[in-house]
Amino acid sequence: MIPDPSAAAASRLSEQKKNSCDGENSTGAISHSGDESGNENRRKSVRRRKRPHDGSENVKRTNTKASCSSVSRARGSHRKQRHVEAVTLFEVVTMGRSAMQEVIDDWIEAYVMDRDSSLLDLISFFIQCSGCKGVVTAEMCQTKENSDVMSKMVEKLDEIAGLQYKKFLAFPWILTVTWPMDTDSVEYPLIQSGPYGRWFHSEFCDFVSVLVAQCQHSVIFDSYLMNTLISLLTELSNSYIRAFRHTCTLAALKLLSSLVGVALSLSVGIENNQKLYKVQKTKNMRQRSTPQLERIQKTITELQEKRAEIESMMDIIFKGVFLKRYRDVLPEIRSLCMEELGLWMKLYNLVFLNDSYLKYMGWMMNDKIPDVRLKCVLALQDLYGDAQLLPKLDLFMSRFKDRLISMTLDKDNEVAVQTMKLLVLISRKSDDALSSDDYRQLLQFVYSSQRPLAVTAGELLYSRLLNPLSPESEALGESNAEEVHKQQTYARLKALLKFYQESELHQHVVYLVDSLWDCAGVLLKDWPTFTSILLQNSSYTPGLARSEEAVLVEIMVASVRQASEGPALVGRTGVKKVMSAREKKQQTDDCAKLTEHFLVVLPKLLSKFSHSWDIVVSLMKIPQYFNPECPEAENTQVVSSLLAEVGAVLELHSGPDVLEAAARSYLSLCADGASWCSVAQTARDSMIQQWVDKLKVLLEDSVKEDSFSADEEKTGEILTTLRKLRAFHNCHDLSQWSLFELLSPLLSIESVQGGPPPQVLLELLQCLCYSMLWSLSTSTETREKAVVQRLQLRLFCERCHHCLTHSDHSVRQQAFLGICDVLTAHSYQLQVWDPTSCGPLLYTPSPKLQRALLTFVCTHTFVGSDFDGQSRDSENSEVEMKLEDLHKRRNLLAAYCKLIVHGVLEMSMAAEVFMYYMKYYNDFGDIIKETMYRTRQIDKIESARTLVLCLQQLFTRLRREQESGGGAHPGVQTFTSIKELARRFALTFGDLVKFRECVVTIHRSGIEFVFQGFNQMPETPTPLYLSYLTILSEFSSKLLKPDKKTVLCYLQKHTAEHIVNLREESWQPLVYYRASLLAVAEGEDAASYVSSDRKPHPPNRSPFSRQKLEGNKSPCPFSPTESKMSKMQRPSFIPSNQTTEVDPFSVPVEPPAKRLRTDGSVLSTNNDVDDDDTVEVEL
Repeated sequence: MIPDPSAAAASRLSEQKKNSCDGENSTGAISHSGDESGNENRRKSVRRRKRPHDGSENVKRTNTKASCSSVSRARGSHRKQRHVEAVTLFEVVTMGRSAMQEVIDDWIEAYVMDRDSSLLDLISFFIQCSGCKGVVTAEMCQTKENSDVMSKMVEKLDEIAGLQYKKFLAFPWILTVTWPMDTDSVEYPLIQSGPYGRWFHSEFCDFVSVLVAQCQHSVIFDSYLMNTLISLLTELSNSYIRAFRHTCTLAALKLLSSLVGVALSLSVGIENNQKLYKVQKTKNMRQRSTPQLERIQKTITELQEKRAEIESMMDIIFKGVFLKRYRDVLPEIRSLCMEELGLWMKLYNLVFLNDSYLKYMGWMMNDKIPDVRLKCVLALQDLYGDAQLLPKLDLFMSRFKDRLISMTLDKDNEVAVQTMKLLVLISRKSDDALSSDDYRQLLQFVYSSQRPLAVTAGELLYSRLLNPLSPESEALGESNAEEVHKQQTYARLKALLKFYQESELHQHVVYLVDSLWDCAGVLLKDWPTFTSILLQNSSYTPGLARSEEAVLVEIMVASVRQASEGPALVGRTGVKKVMSAREKKQQTDDCAKLTEHFLVVLPKLLSKFSHSWDIVVSLMKIPQYFNPECPEAENTQVVSSLLAEVGAVLELHSGPDVLEAAARSYLSLCADGASWCSVAQTARDSMIQQWVDKLKVLLEDSVKEDSFSADEEKTGEILTTLRKLRAFHNCHDLSQWSLFELLSPLLSIESVQGGPPPQVLLELLQCLCYSMLWSLSTSTETREKAVVQRLQLRLFCERCHHCLTHSDHSVRQQAFLGICDVLTAHSYQLQVWDPTSCGPLLYTPSPKLQRALLTFVCTHTFVGSDFDGQSRDSENSEVEMKLEDLHKRRNLLAAYCKLIVHGVLEMSMAAEVFMYYMKYYNDFGDIIKETMYRTRQIDKIESARTLVLCLQQLFTRLRREQESGGGAHPGVQTFTSIKELARRFALTFGDLVKFRECVVTIHRSGIEFVFQGFNQMPETPTPLYLSYLTILSEFSSKLLKPDKKTVLCYLQKHTAEHIVNLREESWQPLVYYRASLLAVAEGEDAASYVSSDRKPHPPNRSPFSRQKLEGNKSPCPFSPTESKMSKMQRPSFIPSNQTTEVDPFSVPVEPPAKRLRTDGSVLSTNNDVDDDDTVEVEL
């Protein structure tokens, strides 16, 4: 809305307009604003009652005739009449499309009566929609060619009056818009956030469309309305003001779109009249009417002239607005241009769908804003969706095909997905548009991490390779439909296997199945055909190769998983998180079908492929997806047959993958509530009992007189049995077989006396670890059980402690991980035990074990350089080995950090780990940072002390290394790296108020570390660790202003007893640290304070008089006596001792004000508390 301007500004502007009028311009000027007294159009007499509008641009004007016609139209609809009466054009935007048509009709009638005033209302409407709160004035102009008139087309600022001016030509008027400068940054309606902005955009576009639709049969061809409107929008769209440019560009583009609709209706009229003319021409002379033919021909000519005039208007708008704005700096304007251009090509392809216009679409596909590229792709989708338009797009496709293919790798996911959909559409419409190399590149996107992109690529794969029917299947006829279906399925699966084997890009079939699931779900869920092909029960399928059978089984198992669990895959994003009721029902039905089918078929498959371990691994996963509520599950005979085949497979294979799949399948089958639960548990217990009995016999023969003596065959059998027990113990509670008592004696055998081999010892440690974890997860009902559990825990930790020095690296790592896991579980057990039962007994690891754990994690984790191997050893095998080794080291560090976080080890034990935060930041920075965060949540003061301990240990090692004069030690860091580490530690304190006490503790500990035990002597004039203050200064920026002054006073307390000469180089760390504490103003740092301290003062001003003028910004570290000594160029100063012993680090909510007395520099604490919570300093 346009508010009323000040009368002075309006009068001054009116005088300027009158004075600037030359001979060719008329002397009258029209002023249009929110002031009713200044609007000549509002003085017209109307019959309708008019409501007052504060700040509105204009009130609807009608004469008596227009009013009567409006009332007659609204007769019988009083409510609608009430909505459309006495409103401005800007207000009608808020009233809906029906009211919009009524008001525009009234405006057209008023335009016929007085076109200048009505047109000025329309001009003001567009100004007002731009969010301009100002005045619109107009001067009449006679010709466009006058140079004086063109020189007035300016945009300028009047900073004195606080106004902005824009003067432009909308022939026959020279319009001037004036508005306040301070409103330039306010959001205009089109960019307002929330639903209002979207609603206004829609209603504003509707207004332009309705305006053209209502005028197309009348005033649109009067050579006045459209010329003025186009001139207005063209000029405003070129303004440097964003609101004018954006709003009027949108209006101009929508105006062109509406004119396209008018041109289409005219074309339809021309076509109909031409048909009618042909019909009349085919009649014989007696039936033919010459006047009618002439009338039809005249109508055709008139329509063609109107269409030519409309096309001329469209061309003017395109050249005047589009060509200047499609590369606008505002991305919203560029998006509008591309969106409307696509609409023009789609609707009026006779004019716009050619290479002259398509080139803009191709160019803007390289725009840096994703939304602009997206609008181009969406517009092309509409064009390629119409088969009749494809011949006109051949040249465009040949020119921009490479760009389209490259856009599938766009950083914006939506652009990449829509581009892939466009290419899928192109491939369906035209077979030769994309080459085989293009398809090979596009089909690899089925392995993309973005599921929408992968699914779209799956559609391309399905339509290109899997959808066509083989000609042999059509020749079989309708008699054998089942055989036809099986042969088609086999052909499609064969093509899918060929694609997977040729791609060699990814080794995970589940991602391929997930990509094809939406378009080829029927094919992938045809499990009877899958199993019949694998079992080769039909004569129509030739034999598959061994590799093809393995891949086909993987595809089948992946489809079973997809049907049971849905599309949730690790590493793939864009999955819909909430399933609909229909999808849940479909998932339940699929689970029932696969359970019913595979309960019968799976034993046959296991029996056939029992000697192929890789196929068996895949088949053993299928029972994990069974539905226990399936009716077929009550058939215990089928379940027993399946379990028998699984047991037979486990007798043949002992690989870790097979055992893990079997253990997880047994876990699903033995779940409580399943109908086959009792049968599965019985089979599992019987199988485990056989393994335990076999292991007892083998151990009795192998362990004699505290030594392990077994031949290679028995060792292999022991190893195989331990692997099976370990795999099942990971998923099942095997406490009833007392495996800990059976296996723990093996750990006590010394390796020098013939201990177990490393492979046996590794499986043994894992099995005992699982046994302890299951034991700790169950509550102890009696004290006797608690005592036994604690004894087992102590025994396990002692035996694993002994294994930390084993010669085999894998054994050492497993022993360390076992100790960490068991101690972490014990800590968790102490927190969640049931108070009603007998609680567990606390076990604390011995100091020797704690030191051994710390030594182990430091020597086995932080080895080598963080950047080793990044520039060399680029072979794939070596890179994989390095990544695997890094993964193991990260597991070791994470296990140790868990002990600190769960309180098993003291928090100070983390100081040694924090030392490597910067050196190994790329490898372990996330783990160490998370440990800092967790420890700070537990006890932030103790965590701060741990950081202090870390820095002090590093600094002490560095000093010892420097004093010894030896070579560089790998465990010693340089002073610069320690300072950088302190800076990174300081960055972790984000909330200064929350961690106020932590930062103060760090400073207090640092000052005490430097000056503790220091006794100034001639041979030791400075503290030994004085340079540590430079490291400590990294934390000064995290101090609040009151705390900085408190720390400074605490520093003075420690320096008061010593002679300090700030001009000596040895005391520079103190100068630097003191300067960091004094840098309390924003933007100041320690370096600026150090440099200012070294600058000579003017002879007529002392540093203390300068501080007085600055308003006592910081506490003065010198007394007046020291100032005099400094004037006399004395090399040292002696601060006075403090008279009040107050702990300056007791940080209350409101700290007491501290004053520095001038007579002796004595620090005193008053009981008065300032209201602003700051420290005042008096000089």
